Amino acid sequence: MAFGWKLHGDGKNLPPGEVVKPDERLSWPRMVGFGAQHVIAMFGATFVFPLVMGLDPNVAVMMSGVSTILFLLIVQGKIPSYLGTSASFVGGVVAIRAAQGDSATVTGAILIAGVVLALCGVAIHYLGVQIIHKIFPPVVTGAVVMLIGFGLAYVVADVYWPQDHWIALITMLATFLIIVLFRGFIGRIGILLGLVFGFVLSWGADKVFGNITAYNAGTGQIDTHPRVNFDAVASADWIGLPNFHAPDFKVSAIVLVLPAVIALIAENVGHVKAVGEMTGADVDPYMGRAVAADGAATVIASAVGGSPTTTYAENIGVMAATRVYSTAAYYVAAVIAILFGLCPKFGALIAATPGGVLGGITVILYGMIGLLGAKIWIENRVDFSDPVNMVPVGAGIILAIGPVTHQIAGDFALAGIALGTIVVLGGYHLLRAIARGPRKEVSGGEIGFERDAAT
Repeated sequence: MAFGWKLHGDGKNLPPGEVVKPDERLSWPRMVGFGAQHVIAMFGATFVFPLVMGLDPNVAVMMSGVSTILFLLIVQGKIPSYLGTSASFVGGVVAIRAAQGDSATVTGAILIAGVVLALCGVAIHYLGVQIIHKIFPPVVTGAVVMLIGFGLAYVVADVYWPQDHWIALITMLATFLIIVLFRGFIGRIGILLGLVFGFVLSWGADKVFGNITAYNAGTGQIDTHPRVNFDAVASADWIGLPNFHAPDFKVSAIVLVLPAVIALIAENVGHVKAVGEMTGADVDPYMGRAVAADGAATVIASAVGGSPTTTYAENIGVMAATRVYSTAAYYVAAVIAILFGLCPKFGALIAATPGGVLGGITVILYGMIGLLGAKIWIENRVDFSDPVNMVPVGAGIILAIGPVTHQIAGDFALAGIALGTIVVLGGYHLLRAIARGPRKEVSGGEIGFERDAAT
């Protein structure tokens, strides 16, 4: 079911313990508020990662809205998720740029990776979800969810927090209080209100204390600058199309980004599993659709010069905080994102959000996602006394949190979340295959049993 949401209760109040299911909604004014909160949650990463990859952020934002609508239609409204820019391709794209590849070459390579991802989703759909359970048992999916959340810690530590650590701390504490003290609608949009509070606080700090001397993400250096800079907002047009362009295909570039498909499959499975855990719904029949939908969305986005897509951990964190899983909020968010793409001035305003404010907000969102991984482990009773479970999971999480970079060849490397995901997935199955054989003799006796495949 893609449309036709049922009104939850009176549409105004959400009593403790209740949730708004994917096929339900609150009043439309409230859903607009939740949709706006999802836009805020995804906007930073969806806007920043294209900049890192040298792609147009306005195209990325617009196509994230189109991609989200396509995703919700393909999964028939059963899996509430927002599709924003994927970080898994950054390493491959940097390698393409280092080899003098242009934006058309980058998006062409990403488009082919999207086709491969879509085909993997189709295979999962027709071969059955059991193949996912074999490849991604609870110990692996929980680890992937955890390293996706905690693996973004370096973004807070290295990029956002140093820009204004006091604003970050105050914004974080204010968001804590809003979410916890206000049980109604205000508490459920606490992330959005915390961001607005931090934005206004930063503007006020500029007026009272003047410019700040700190790390500037724009220059990559420590300098003196205002916390809130409206120069880009003033110079941006109110209405305008983003810079679309066609892709170009080069085999050498395609090879560099294909490994990201492995990480995207695991990432999507982890996100979908997390959504299933939160909503209490059986998402297994839609797992293949979700992976295929992400692949199709990546194809469409990159065909016009946009960025690769993935289901977003940030928005799962918003759902965890609000207990509102309605797909109506995502349709609202998608429409707003498309309008953002047509309004460079508004996009510039959102992009003007101070890094310190984003530090205070993202530290909450990323932490909540990481702990959802632990929730999957607990509910599935994963046994960490078994080294087959403990060793690769621990190693993968550390690699992601680092983030550790592993050079493969030339300018191509795997790093952070992508590297951690591959280590967790490959390490678990390698150790499990080895451990299924007969054990060596211990104290004169031979142990010859197979490990439980359930974990």
